[in-house]
Amino acid sequence: MKLWHSTPDTKRTLLRDGGAWWLYLEIGTWPIEPDQTVWVEFNTRRADGTNLATCAHAEWGYNAGPNSYWHAKIGPFATGDRVEYFVVGKSPQAEATINSFELLIGPKLFLAILWHQHQPLYKDCLCPEAKGSFIFPWVRLHALRDYYSMAALVALHPGIRLTINLSPSLLQQVDAYGERGHTDRALELTLKPTPELTAEDREYILTHFFDADWHNEIYPHPRYKELFDKRGRQKPLTDADLTDLRMWFNLAWFAPEFQNGKVKLPDGSVASVARFIEKGAGFTESEITEMVAEQYKIMRNIVAIHRQLQDAGQIEVSTTPFYHPILPLLHDTDNAILDRDGSSLPARFSFPEDVDAQVANAVALYTKLFGRAPYGMWPAEGAVGESVIPHFQKHGIRWIATDQGVLELSGEWGYEADKPDVYCRPWRAGDDESIAVFFRDTDLSNAIGFRYGQRDPQEAAAEFVNELKRRFMPTGEQDRIVSIILDGENAWGSYRQAGRPFFDALYGLLDADAAIGTVTFSEYLDGNAARGVRPHPIAGQERVYRLAHASWIDETGSRSGNDLGTWIGEPQENAAWDLLRQTREMFRAKSITVQSHPQAFEALYAAEGSDWFWWYGDDQDCDQEDIFDDLFRHHLRCAYKLAGFKPPAELEEHLVPHVVTWSFHNQKKTTQPGDRLRFKSGCPGVLSWGVNDWQEVEEIELTPVGGVMAGQNVYSVTLRPFGDAVYNVQLQFKCRCAPVCHCAPDDLCCNQRQYQLRVARPKRRRGGR
Repeated sequence: MKLWHSTPDTKRTLLRDGGAWWLYLEIGTWPIEPDQTVWVEFNTRRADGTNLATCAHAEWGYNAGPNSYWHAKIGPFATGDRVEYFVVGKSPQAEATINSFELLIGPKLFLAILWHQHQPLYKDCLCPEAKGSFIFPWVRLHALRDYYSMAALVALHPGIRLTINLSPSLLQQVDAYGERGHTDRALELTLKPTPELTAEDREYILTHFFDADWHNEIYPHPRYKELFDKRGRQKPLTDADLTDLRMWFNLAWFAPEFQNGKVKLPDGSVASVARFIEKGAGFTESEITEMVAEQYKIMRNIVAIHRQLQDAGQIEVSTTPFYHPILPLLHDTDNAILDRDGSSLPARFSFPEDVDAQVANAVALYTKLFGRAPYGMWPAEGAVGESVIPHFQKHGIRWIATDQGVLELSGEWGYEADKPDVYCRPWRAGDDESIAVFFRDTDLSNAIGFRYGQRDPQEAAAEFVNELKRRFMPTGEQDRIVSIILDGENAWGSYRQAGRPFFDALYGLLDADAAIGTVTFSEYLDGNAARGVRPHPIAGQERVYRLAHASWIDETGSRSGNDLGTWIGEPQENAAWDLLRQTREMFRAKSITVQSHPQAFEALYAAEGSDWFWWYGDDQDCDQEDIFDDLFRHHLRCAYKLAGFKPPAELEEHLVPHVVTWSFHNQKKTTQPGDRLRFKSGCPGVLSWGVNDWQEVEEIELTPVGGVMAGQNVYSVTLRPFGDAVYNVQLQFKCRCAPVCHCAPDDLCCNQRQYQLRVARPKRRRGGR
């Protein structure tokens, strides 16, 4: 008698029924003969260390050729059980045994989600006081909506495991607000009583305090929408209106959990703005002060909630090189492969020591805040390359991640990065066996980041899970890990209720689906027997050769393939690299060191961040390129001043053209020849525009724009500069928001009113002595 099992024609299948796992075995015997019996003896070692030995008889199924086939069902098992079994067959003539098999009970498809959260440095490095030291409020506002709640939402689903990546430049600013009382200009104006507001203050509030998603953050609140409509219809706002606007701009950014109820925070305090939401209007100055106090409670607990969940094993907190630089370009700008027509490299910038400092400083801050060193890093923009791997290894980083498109470009001939067996696994990078690389699935990551926001949350979550299983469920014995990595803050403003219905649906489906196991990246490498995750030691993984110098994105307008062109190659980008290089070379020439001038180096490192370079050039678009240009040059001017030198005049010159932005809540009346006019809307649609009383009429489709406001459903188009022959410009917007957002016919975006700007020429000074 012969036995066989776990071969191509005798498979084993692990399935879950209710709360228990069952192992279905197919067993073959030869020859066909009467009175055969087959059974399975198995030993179960539970996660708690107990053992259970038993057996199960197999049932005859059918004969085929000279063979008989039998079926056995063994179990029930729990996730994390380790099962050892062997098959025994007996006939009147003989007895046979198959050598033992062993397996860990649990899913074969693992999902590693990473939410990346980051802001560049908005701090004025020369500001001597905490008050007003931050130029822009985006760290604070996203803290209210995203940074605390994205972690707290995971805690509501105890079966979910995932990774949250916090950049050090973000953590540094959160700490400055929460622990050291720093403020920003918008916050100072929020706290400044309305009667004390200057004309400049009032204009700032009217221009910036409607910076929120129309359909998800303004329109759901009747008073905020009333103020928005009043501003858009050019009606003056009273002092009472301005007071309510100061309150509502802030209230709209709080996460739904704080808007609708009370949230107990890790330090034992309770945060809520529900009482203000319920009141709706007629706010007092003391109520605004109370509302701001709720903000500081939340900001003081952001690190605490992440540390609490990491210590409990539910999340892993990873980080990024300190100021979010594109490491391969800091190492050597010649690493960039440019494949966009007309692009070129700037004069070479190569400072590997800055790469090392950005990684080392990130590890140091993380260790201070979380009580241990980080295990993993999401390099800024997923930008990696063979040249920067040693810097991660030197500072004890065990895993990094990037996009599957980078794997496609790596090696001598590239890898087949469209095949799940190739990219749904960890790879080993570098010359030793200390660091793993994970490659994210581009399509499903982008589905959450860019496509699901306008969908029904339950349908979108179900589609995600179904696609995950359809595309990636293993058919063999080996498991797979699918990496989903994306921005963890900017997308949610375009989701209903800041994404809460979607998260609840997604986490609920994943938690209930036995075929999928959610994991952190370190958990997958180290294994977790209690959760059915076998170890995947880095040393045992195949090495990825010649890891490409590339990022998660393929530059717009370039030939197909992930690259670094978004941050280098266009004239504006190269001009910025030249300014950075000149500053860095001056430091070297004047013997300015980290030890002698640490603050000057901090300003320089901040200028090395990716965010400034992202918005230079034509390959990316937002309505705030000039703001990021100002910040970049501001950090370089600070570097000079803190090193004791006068900044060069070039740092006063704009790298991007002046832009006049027109929006429904900021209706500009004039522009000048040479200015670029940007039209911005909270709805998609078509702009009809003309010059000189509707001569030369043109229609242009608005396009989505990004930046810190990327989650606001912002759409814009930038018109060409106007020549001397143009004396006015006409605008008319046709909304195409329906059926997604259901604008009312009389809403500002839908009434198709015509607007006009005058092209004003600067007055010329009269000649003479």
